[in-house]
Amino acid sequence: MGKAIAIFNQKGGVGKTTTNINLAACLALKGKKVLVLDIDPQGNTTSGMGITKKGLEKTSYEVMINDKLEPSDAILNTGIENLDIIPASVALAGAEIELVQLEGREKRLKKALDKIKSKYDYIFIDCPPSLGLLTINSLTAVDSVLIPIQCEFYALEGVSQLMSTIELVKKSLNKNLEIQGVILSMFDGRTNLSIQVVEEVKKYFKEKVYTTVIPRNVRLAEAPSFGLPITVYDPKSKGAEAYLDFADEFLELEDE
Repeated sequence: MGKAIAIFNQKGGVGKTTTNINLAACLALKGKKVLVLDIDPQGNTTSGMGITKKGLEKTSYEVMINDKLEPSDAILNTGIENLDIIPASVALAGAEIELVQLEGREKRLKKALDKIKSKYDYIFIDCPPSLGLLTINSLTAVDSVLIPIQCEFYALEGVSQLMSTIELVKKSLNKNLEIQGVILSMFDGRTNLSIQVVEEVKKYFKEKVYTTVIPRNVRLAEAPSFGLPITVYDPKSKGAEAYLDFADEFLELEDE
């Protein structure tokens, strides 16, 4: 069976989508079969992978809401070898309300993922920056949570709330849920602040923090607007190198 991982932090702008797209692309490059599932109504992972959101009939929304849809029918190829996606649609914005009335509302995504998990080595879910039913569905469906944290002043703000949400889901819906790790993004080695944030986060999460840090990088910020992962957009950039290093470290820790 493949491993499902939610990329989650209820704080916006911390590099969730960037990490989702680029870690997935780097692992695919290394021969792993990867599926990215976008359940963020903003659909940034979908557009960042070069998929046009308009007119899509089978998306993560239908996967969760429509019992008759086979999840595999919503899978699209990204044009990158070994990398598939179940795209998001704007309809997800109303999914929170619709899910409330559905039977087994917290486990809708798990039910769907269980049908396709064996086809992939890894499934990454891009969660919305909120603590609603979409996020609860993700945390219930996965084996672990990958937490991106931005190297900025308020980095640890909201982390205790994030951890209590994970604990709550663990207690009541998914007892095997683990922290996969914490990846620090938008690191600027020239500033004391970035260095202090790394120390603070390591104090809080200890050995769960990856050694690799993702630098602040213009090419990395540009890539999604071209619908490309950084490994395709600019494979020689610092951002691409960092994500390839991260993928190596990720796989090393998986093998331990």
